[in-house]
Amino acid sequence: MAEDPSFNRPLAQQTVAIVGLGLMGGSLALALRGRCAGLLGMDHNPAVVEQAARMGLADRVSTLPEVVLPQAGLIILATPLSAILRLLDDLPGLHPGPAVVLDLGSTKSAVVEKMADLPPQFDPLGGHPMCGKERSSLSEAEAGLYRGAPFALTPLARTSPAARRLAEELVGAVGAHPVWLEADEHDAMVAATSHLPYLTAVALASITPPEAAALVGPGFRSTTRLAETPLSIMLDILRYNRANLLPGLVRLQREIAYLSHLLQSEDYPALAAELEQAARRRMQLTRPSAEEKA
Repeated sequence: MAEDPSFNRPLAQQTVAIVGLGLMGGSLALALRGRCAGLLGMDHNPAVVEQAARMGLADRVSTLPEVVLPQAGLIILATPLSAILRLLDDLPGLHPGPAVVLDLGSTKSAVVEKMADLPPQFDPLGGHPMCGKERSSLSEAEAGLYRGAPFALTPLARTSPAARRLAEELVGAVGAHPVWLEADEHDAMVAATSHLPYLTAVALASITPPEAAALVGPGFRSTTRLAETPLSIMLDILRYNRANLLPGLVRLQREIAYLSHLLQSEDYPALAAELEQAARRRMQLTRPSAEEKA
């Protein structure tokens, strides 16, 4: 799209509308207060809107997108995936443009494909902050949620340099650091680092007998924490990242079968080697990057 002069304005001169005031949208609003010219919030749940108003979360909050969206130069979609896709369909009738459109959905390929159909007055790109909690209500929101987190950004071919700059400024303003990726590359990565761990937590919680509750400790709690993530979020994620999750589950099943084989055959030297390799891999994956240390 042709670059609109309004997109060249810094974040401090932008009016930002956040659609969806749960954990992610609410935390983003808290982190952006005082960092933009105007902050608007929208949620379909009247109770959430009332709570946001009591908190002073934004300059204006509403249950009606047509009340807040037309005023915004930057629109952030912070709803579950299925709602993001519906909002992208509805957006041309809710906003005259121009506007930069950024989403916070946990998978990107379906969103970016839908964004490509937006009229030229919109300048879209995908986003996914790698942070959160297993409980997703506004009551759990906190201004520091994004601090130190990787924030994936998945541009379209049509995404303008100005929209990229604005997205990076937003990411920096909330204390995160940008990671630019293609949508399919992002989805393959989060299948391994986020969505497969969720299914593993579900499986472990499901097979643990109720009588074991007396001996539940921090290991079980941390390993199964993700199993409490709301279904309204996870069913969408599993549906839209199915293509990456299915081969990931096959690899996980093979690894568990191999560990089972080593135990059954009492091959403890090979088992020790496998455990040590896994510990080294985890340290490599979780070691803070130079950017995070800075």
